[in-house]
Amino acid sequence: MPFLLRSSRHVVLCAALLLTVSCAPRLVARNALPHPAASIEPVYVATSRKLDRTGPDFGGARSFTLQHFRADISIPPTHETGQIEWSEGAPDTAREFAVVGTRIFANAEEMRRAVRAQHANSEATVFVHGYNNTLSEAMYRFAQMRADFRFPGPGVLFSWQSAGDPRGYIYDRDSVLFARDDLVRTLRLLTQGRGDTVLLVGHSMGAQLTMEALRQIAIGEDRHLLDRVSGVVLISPDIGPDLFRRQVQTIGKLRDPIVVVVSQQDRVLGLASLLFGSKKRLGVIDSPDQVEGLDVRVVDVTALDDGNGPSHFTPVTSAKAVDAIRELAASGGRQQSLLPWTTLGAPG
Repeated sequence: MPFLLRSSRHVVLCAALLLTVSCAPRLVARNALPHPAASIEPVYVATSRKLDRTGPDFGGARSFTLQHFRADISIPPTHETGQIEWSEGAPDTAREFAVVGTRIFANAEEMRRAVRAQHANSEATVFVHGYNNTLSEAMYRFAQMRADFRFPGPGVLFSWQSAGDPRGYIYDRDSVLFARDDLVRTLRLLTQGRGDTVLLVGHSMGAQLTMEALRQIAIGEDRHLLDRVSGVVLISPDIGPDLFRRQVQTIGKLRDPIVVVVSQQDRVLGLASLLFGSKKRLGVIDSPDQVEGLDVRVVDVTALDDGNGPSHFTPVTSAKAVDAIRELAASGGRQQSLLPWTTLGAPG
């Protein structure tokens, strides 16, 4: 009987997780001509997704070969901070996101040359998306992030083989392990120049992939590559705190402390915690004691949650959070200068 009760509880929890993350219809990136007042965000993409020839699109199937391309994403002049203005049909680029240009690269080296042609010896931002993401969603989200946060330097999306389906949580966790080698190759590719560095930004399950790739580099004793990692930011990381501690210990010293952005309002991680036996995930911790002794800085954005959706990407989807983080960065809030625990939006 206890087994049956536990099984029933897990079924209910899984159903709740599906309802939390699957309310909106899945939309796709569409091509259009640019609007003269729109801004263009070039997004370089390295993906281990398999090309679906029936689309054609890159789906959730796993490929043993990395594909490389660039998508020029048009951000409408009416864009609101934190939002992706999706189109349900042919995009109106005065009001909606659109793909206004693409370039397919023959190989990784061709993409590297394109990335570094205008950004030699600079910091590239590498975004690793999370669970239940399609390629279209990841491209548009990264373009929105680049527009809202005004990232300098080139932006590279590493799109691993998420099923893009809320029922694919276990599949996605396996895909994270499958993609580790490819992410390491991508980081090595982008840091070949003398002054080339990478800022790694991982969201949700993508944070797990980010940490596993860094751990793999450390185990391989490639300190040169680790030294080219200028920073690591983990947003709503879907990682167990104990596992994270072991990963950090294995990785060792980085140039700057790892930044972990948390929110206790994150309903996706709240449900995921229950699936892991009521053990909190790293993205919902509420005390600095849980990362004590680690070279980590925690930024708590709970107070900036706008109450819309599952609150799983608050630093990027809440306009208040975006403004607060931009202000923090403008005031010199690099990793080293942050307090071990910084609460944004707190009264006073």
